[in-house]
Amino acid sequence: MLLPTTLEYRLLKLIAPAEPQHMSGAAYAGKSKLRVLLGEQLVESVRDKRVIDFGCGDGAEALDLVRSGASHVTGIDIRQDLLDAATLRARNEGLGNRCSFGMVATEQADAIVTIDSFEHFADPAAVLRTMYDLLVPGGFVAASFGPTWLHPLGGHLFSVIPWAHLIFSETALLRWRADIRSDGATRFAEVEGGLNQMTIGRFEALVRESPFDMAYLEAVPIRRLARLHNRLTREFITAIVRAKLVKPASASR
Repeated sequence: MLLPTTLEYRLLKLIAPAEPQHMSGAAYAGKSKLRVLLGEQLVESVRDKRVIDFGCGDGAEALDLVRSGASHVTGIDIRQDLLDAATLRARNEGLGNRCSFGMVATEQADAIVTIDSFEHFADPAAVLRTMYDLLVPGGFVAASFGPTWLHPLGGHLFSVIPWAHLIFSETALLRWRADIRSDGATRFAEVEGGLNQMTIGRFEALVRESPFDMAYLEAVPIRRLARLHNRLTREFITAIVRAKLVKPASASR
């Protein structure tokens, strides 16, 4: 008799024999990913400010921040290959004098920008404390992340059908993933980038427990379901979350 996990795995193989393409990033083709995810208001708020791009990747958004008027951008990431690519990109675009990249930031900034990251941090509470320390008093975090965990595609790669990451067991999903990725991950938290199962409610709770003040939080609905979007349904049909977190001006440096 086949075990339930094996049955789940076989069903997953039938549904998705190869890697799904819904996370390819094609939605940003010809657009500024920074402006799509953060919105115009948050992007404009960094003008003339020293900014840290927290989780900068290959530097594309750091350079977009410079072009949007930031006085200087420091991109930080945990992967040296991405930092090297970001440095080269900035040099090739003639913006190397207004950007720097490394694994840590050595000076406080006026603002921190972080996109597509809060659903991946292994310890988001610790990240919030780090961000707080990296800001001058009165500084702010402009964050955008999603899809969150209860979104139809909240499982990212694992969302071979809507809510697959909630329908199938973690064990079956990781077994399916092992056929297309060879890093040996056995939990959602161990996959490339990590998945911490972030929800909107959990993010709000983390901010309440942090020293930050929440200036605002916007849950942007899935466009086709906007009419159904409300406080009760937002966890399931929010496309992205935008938030501004402020370090009190009275805080010590």
